[in-house]
Amino acid sequence: MRAWRSLTAAMWKGLLADRSALFFYFLFPLMFLVLFGLVLGNPNLGRITVGVTGDGPLIEALPEEVVTTERYDDFDAAVEAVRAGDLPAAVRERDQVVEVRYSATDQVAAGTVRGVIDSVVGQANLAAAGATPTFTVDARQVEDESFEPIQYLTAGLLAWGIAMSAAFGAAMNLVIWRRNLVLRRLRLSPVSPSAVVGARVGVSLAVALVQGLVFIGVALTPPFGLQLRGQWWLLLPLLISGTLAFMSVGLLVGSLARTEEAASAAVNLVVLPMAFLSGVFFQIDAMPEVIQRVSWLMPMRHRSSGMLDVLVRDGGVGAVLTPVAVLLGFAAVVTLIATRVFSWED
Repeated sequence: MRAWRSLTAAMWKGLLADRSALFFYFLFPLMFLVLFGLVLGNPNLGRITVGVTGDGPLIEALPEEVVTTERYDDFDAAVEAVRAGDLPAAVRERDQVVEVRYSATDQVAAGTVRGVIDSVVGQANLAAAGATPTFTVDARQVEDESFEPIQYLTAGLLAWGIAMSAAFGAAMNLVIWRRNLVLRRLRLSPVSPSAVVGARVGVSLAVALVQGLVFIGVALTPPFGLQLRGQWWLLLPLLISGTLAFMSVGLLVGSLARTEEAASAAVNLVVLPMAFLSGVFFQIDAMPEVIQRVSWLMPMRHRSSGMLDVLVRDGGVGAVLTPVAVLLGFAAVVTLIATRVFSWED
């Protein structure tokens, strides 16, 4: 019993002294509790905003607790908003036909809209049983119907994977080199700091390019069916600028952290919430308005959105200019901060 008490006390002291363990045991679950609470506790969760043109009994029958309508004078303009990613669906009632044009980029929203429309039309037809006219639904996706699900998943998955590797690689590199006194030896050598950073940039970009090639190469195989069309090569500047953005996060973490555990915890603390709040894992439209606005400050939102424009919406150079500029600006600012707090030794 005495040995048990001594060992228990020693383990508790070790646990309390390990900040990374305290983070993962207590703060990490609380972080997700807050995050999921903001999403699932949102009273507007599940309400889908659709573009509506014209009036009609079925349009008026759309349940307000599920669908929020945004009026458009021109149905083609509403469809273009869907195609651009500004709306999940557009609806018009004309000659007993309910026309629905939806985006397959958000399968949850598309399924919800189609389910609501089918339900409303079914109830109307049931009420008019034995009489004419009856209502029908004309539902079509605005994207190419030959697209497989991987076409819509690639942007988020690739952005997430490369962000994690770039941030972890840069952070761990600095922490391990500092612990092993490599940074001290580099400081005393004629090697300039820019050479050290340049080497890290080269390695991070090389790893990201290999990751991207492997991912896309596998996704192009018949079991997945990814299609590269139009100006697909515009993925490259998004890949490079996004890697630099998250490498800068790693440099900042590596400049502040003193152990691998602390660096790992810090990278997870930064990158994981970004993924959840950037639409990679959750539909961003279901989150509170303030969270949606904050998400545009996150580099992952711009990177995944730009990739989606290229892969699904046939976006050109104009579609990637803003995301690339935001990512490079983020990288420059965070790298500047990292240089100010960087230390060669513990």
